[in-house]
Amino acid sequence: MPPKSLKLSPLVVWGTLVLIVAALYWARPVLMPVALAMLLTFLLSPVDSALQRLGLGRVVSVALLAALTFSLIGVIGWAISLQVREFAHNLPGYQGNIKKRIEDLQVGQGTTLDKIRIEFEQLIGNVNTNAPVAEQARQPVLVTVQGGRFSSEVWQLSPMVRPLLKSLFYILLVATLVVFMLLERDELRNRAIRLLGYGRLSLTTQALDEAGQRVSRYLFVQFIVNTCLGVVIGSGLFLLGVPYALLWGFLILILRFVPYIGIWIAAILPFAVSLATSSNWWQPLSVIAMFAVLEPVVAMVIEPMLFSQSAGTSKLAMLVAIAFWTWLWGPVGLLLATPLTACLAVVAKYVPRLEFIAVLLGDEPMMQASVAYYKRLLALDQDEAEAIVEEQLQTHPVEHVFDEVLVPALHYAKRDNRLGTLTDGEQEFIYKSTREIIERIGLPSIPPTSLIDAAAGQASTVNDTVTVSVDKIRILAWPAHDEGDAIALLMLQRLLDPTRYEMEISADGKRLSEILQEVEQKAPALFCVGFIPPGGLSASRHLSKLLHVRFPELTIVVGHWGLHEKVQNDREALLAAGATHVAATLIETRDQIAQSTHPHVKLQPDAIAA
Repeated sequence: MPPKSLKLSPLVVWGTLVLIVAALYWARPVLMPVALAMLLTFLLSPVDSALQRLGLGRVVSVALLAALTFSLIGVIGWAISLQVREFAHNLPGYQGNIKKRIEDLQVGQGTTLDKIRIEFEQLIGNVNTNAPVAEQARQPVLVTVQGGRFSSEVWQLSPMVRPLLKSLFYILLVATLVVFMLLERDELRNRAIRLLGYGRLSLTTQALDEAGQRVSRYLFVQFIVNTCLGVVIGSGLFLLGVPYALLWGFLILILRFVPYIGIWIAAILPFAVSLATSSNWWQPLSVIAMFAVLEPVVAMVIEPMLFSQSAGTSKLAMLVAIAFWTWLWGPVGLLLATPLTACLAVVAKYVPRLEFIAVLLGDEPMMQASVAYYKRLLALDQDEAEAIVEEQLQTHPVEHVFDEVLVPALHYAKRDNRLGTLTDGEQEFIYKSTREIIERIGLPSIPPTSLIDAAAGQASTVNDTVTVSVDKIRILAWPAHDEGDAIALLMLQRLLDPTRYEMEISADGKRLSEILQEVEQKAPALFCVGFIPPGGLSASRHLSKLLHVRFPELTIVVGHWGLHEKVQNDREALLAAGATHVAATLIETRDQIAQSTHPHVKLQPDAIAA
């Protein structure tokens, strides 16, 4: 019975999602005002918190903020409505001027622009043919008032009044919801936690806090940026003489909440109006040039400096979400697409059953650098693989790239070769390319230690100059299984300070008796065994046992790299066999070598944490 329920769980999830989408569609009249109120609440929450930190009580701060916000919205709405009315009234008079601007292009017959001009002229002609009808519509209508009982139509509201009252009702509803949401933010949060249950209190609290902080911060900073850009472009349009500059500035503020495409939607109308009202092409081209210059500067320079975090969604996912919410809720969905998608991505990240939504919407890289590097080598593309390594080196230290990119890639190659999905020739290419890339990587920064402490008693003074003589510590290393282990030891060699350590890597494939003889001849201060699973564990354990019996004073460090989760299971067996230390990463191996050879040298906390 349990396996059957597990098979049905994806159907349950998808069925639930379909029901949610259907409910969102049919409950639009109720949900859209609530969503708009939540958007304004997220937007105003940082300001409300700042007012409360200044000493104002919650009721006073919310009342002051609501009064200022809705007064400002009312004034701007009134000014915008006047400009919209004037624009609609003057729109028929712009047709002739637009036609003349098109004719000024003097395009050749049969070209694409000529076809566009013909289509546009036909469109204007169709509009003009409707002019007499419009004139008739403006003629006064004779109304006869008859006595007697009022007809039923008298009690019906005018078609113009009904939408007005409906819009007024929604505005008042949104304003009321915003006030109460600001007043009861903590109470709403507690109710959400109680609704989801106390069994997941920590997870629910973390999800709600992340969603609230991410969306609030993003919307507030975006609002400031949009307002500034709207003021700058609106002022520029005013100086250029484009009519209704206030209207276009307000559209920029609103539409720029729609990522990537909103600003260019807002640019179409002022360009069209300047085309209709100007006597030449200079003003329309100036409008386009202003948008083309200012928007990239804001998007590529100013916003990256201001945004500590994005909305948390990928670009492609956001564009798809915009199309989805616009189809679902129309213009309101277009405006709410970003915050709603950001909240959905955060919730999906903390709900295991919805992890696929977090994967589809999130902005985190879906492929690790190690996998991308390995895939490029599988395609025999060494140049692209090296480019991935160089890109990682720009943001991460060398030792991190070794541990997180190259070592896992070697593990993938060994695993796939054992499974038979990777040929010996392909594995050899991966090993050869990785070795060449390692040799071209610059030396890492070596953690500073005191050479004087390391070489205590070996300093001498000659002509008032202090010289320090430091004997290099001899390390003998052995790859436990194959060339992949030898390459990992080569990376470890590059992480060690060459002025303090002399590390010799034996050839892979040697018999254990040969290794014992080599240790006896060279008498190293430390012996290092390195291997990347699969393979190498048994040989490492057996060699550690032989070395410990034959050379009990020898320090033996075993590097068990590539599979961190298996190290804990194998560590005890390796230590019991005679290993002195077992390390799960190259960085840890380097640090254990430093501590073993210089016990008095204390590593920096960040080096240990790495």
